[in-house]
Amino acid sequence: MTDAMQSPNPSAHGSAPIIRIEAVDKWFGKFQVLTNIDLNVRAGERIVVCGPSGSGKSTLIRCINHLETVQKGRIVVNGIDLTAGGRNVESVREEVGMVFQQFNLFPHLTILQNCTLAPIHSRGLSQAEAESIAMKYLNRVRIPEQASKYPSQLSGGQQQRVAIARALCMTPKIMLFDEPTSALDPEMVKEVLDTMISLADDGMTMLCVTHEMGFARSVADRVIFMADGKIIEQAPPQEFFSNPQHETTRNFLGQILNSQHAH
Repeated sequence: MTDAMQSPNPSAHGSAPIIRIEAVDKWFGKFQVLTNIDLNVRAGERIVVCGPSGSGKSTLIRCINHLETVQKGRIVVNGIDLTAGGRNVESVREEVGMVFQQFNLFPHLTILQNCTLAPIHSRGLSQAEAESIAMKYLNRVRIPEQASKYPSQLSGGQQQRVAIARALCMTPKIMLFDEPTSALDPEMVKEVLDTMISLADDGMTMLCVTHEMGFARSVADRVIFMADGKIIEQAPPQEFFSNPQHETTRNFLGQILNSQHAH
């Protein structure tokens, strides 16, 4: 596995990377938030991105579906050059599901309506088709019985599972998670992580920004550590946790693992 990771050409796995990020720079005003980011992600690969607050990790994954634009470099998703803009952005967004810290559900729509909205409007499905797909994914995240309720009637963990189901209803090839458990009460974190683990077991390509190191250990094919807008190191989880190469990484892991043991 490490040979394929080190070589920029993952032909060992028989296909071009599903995500290619090449020499990407991004600024917010005068502040450079991403510096010379290079990253290839293979189809079906599960990547956890971690690092201290302000390291650029959320910005990086938001660039993959053009929620943030980059000033330099290229991002190619599923063969489509996102940095070319225009229709390409729409095409990529149809392939990429995103789950945020906040659940972003429409409060005036039922859970079922939240899940059918995009497939009906973007994919042109009939209501019946969209509802059938929505129920499939509400079952998948184990809350089909909540379909007729409104978001305010659900717990935070349930709402986040709805947000995951809603993203899956667009049948994306890639799922992006931006700290999906950070707004949840501790007792709800596990149910959301369990849902994500079962998605990973399905072979979904996943990039997940998270501080949940247990999840990183059990699910990730590769852990990427960012600091100050740069990728500092990346390795398979076993190697990453047992033998971090950089002092910044060691300090970060020391802090985060201690705080997680304390809980």
